[in-house]
Amino acid sequence: MEIGKIKPNPQQPRQEFNEENLKELAESIREHGVLQPLLVAKIEKPTKRGQRVQYQLVAGERRWRAAKAVGLSYVPVIIRDDSKRQKLEIALVENLQREDLNPIEAALAFKQLRDEFGLKQEEVAKRVGRSRVAVANYLRLLNLPIKIQKAITGGRLTAGHGKAILIAKPARQIALAQEIIKDNLSVREVEDRARKAAARIPLGGREAKNPIFKKIEKDLQEVLGNRVNITKRGRAGRLVLQFYSQEELDKLAGHLLRI
Repeated sequence: MEIGKIKPNPQQPRQEFNEENLKELAESIREHGVLQPLLVAKIEKPTKRGQRVQYQLVAGERRWRAAKAVGLSYVPVIIRDDSKRQKLEIALVENLQREDLNPIEAALAFKQLRDEFGLKQEEVAKRVGRSRVAVANYLRLLNLPIKIQKAITGGRLTAGHGKAILIAKPARQIALAQEIIKDNLSVREVEDRARKAAARIPLGGREAKNPIFKKIEKDLQEVLGNRVNITKRGRAGRLVLQFYSQEELDKLAGHLLRI
């Protein structure tokens, strides 16, 4: 197909394309051609003279960009006759399965899959071959301040850093992110600082948390994908499970009701 007839998908979940990787792909295409066909959908638009036919990318925008960069006039394609929702789902799943989106782009793609198609986290996870906990952890990154999300997108912070920052109270999160960048903190160091900040009480001190409680918190967080906090005074105490959406609350309630 003529490359000029193909237009990018405006709902493409990938927001950034690594220029160095595109150059490498372009060199490969210059040498060997486009080995894997692009997936496109037929779009008909009315004009004064009748119908104008274009083709919209469903999957393969990196190959399309690289092929244009080396001046190819034609590229191999597979034409799919899908509905708008199906095209969006294919584009989202195809990108997520490649695992080269940055963490925030992946989180936004998971969110779009969930919201556009009314899917539960388990259904999203099944479509992209991930665990529910992994999907939940990505979605939680969208609860971070936008400034921190941009730092993750730019590679100054990792998804692990973002997950650790969420342990801290919202008022402390941006300052903690700045400390990570300035002091090159590991994820473990961030978790320690975040827990200390979250546990700090202005009026008086508190004894160090029982290591058994810390282990239970960690184990529960791994299983549930949610922040967990245990406090104890005398013989009584509290177990706090935090949630970030109605779906997460329903999931937590389901676990407790089964118990």
